[in-house]
Amino acid sequence: MINKKDFVELHYTGYSQGQVFDSNIAEDLQKLNPKAEAKPLIVAVGEGMVVHGFDKALEGKEIGKRYEIHIGYKEAFGERRRDLVKTIPLKVFTEKNVNPYPGLILALDDNIAKIIAVSGARVITDFNNPLAGKDLTYVFTINRKVTEEHEKSRVLFDMMFRFVPEFEVKDKIVVKGPKFLEFYIKAFNEKFKELVGKELDFELKENKEEKHQHTEHKHE
Repeated sequence: MINKKDFVELHYTGYSQGQVFDSNIAEDLQKLNPKAEAKPLIVAVGEGMVVHGFDKALEGKEIGKRYEIHIGYKEAFGERRRDLVKTIPLKVFTEKNVNPYPGLILALDDNIAKIIAVSGARVITDFNNPLAGKDLTYVFTINRKVTEEHEKSRVLFDMMFRFVPEFEVKDKIVVKGPKFLEFYIKAFNEKFKELVGKELDFELKENKEEKHQHTEHKHE
């Protein structure tokens, strides 16, 4: 039985209005992108690594059993918001060498946006998630419970740091790398202690270029 804070490996497919919108099952993923490679997904249950309704549904499930769940839009990607449909001057796009047209999806101000209409020098742009306001269906199987500390750590680093640094699991999880990593370690130490059972520690490891610069300064 799966409990909150357990790490689990999932195979799943998400459907919106009968159409696949996300999957890590090869035959379903091919419908979205024939070149994409299907990979298992590992999440910590209850930590918001998948949409809320899906996350909540993982609790109490059994390993190896196939489930199908239906999630209302409020527990998925939320409702569509009118304030996220904005009129943007055409020059904002042309200055970036973008020729906007209805249906174009692009990254704008660190958000995904869809062009709704182009009218003269104005571009009506929708910043809502494409799945906002839509009920979803997930079909999934929990393949296994993840218990190995190194594997759990990789999952958390990927989620919290947005990359996986060099690290070693000892009495603590020792992260090796440049000075800026200390900030991340202080910010996420408690979460690692809670979910993996070990604190983070830091070991400075300069890259070759930094070492060379330090050596030059010493000789000056």
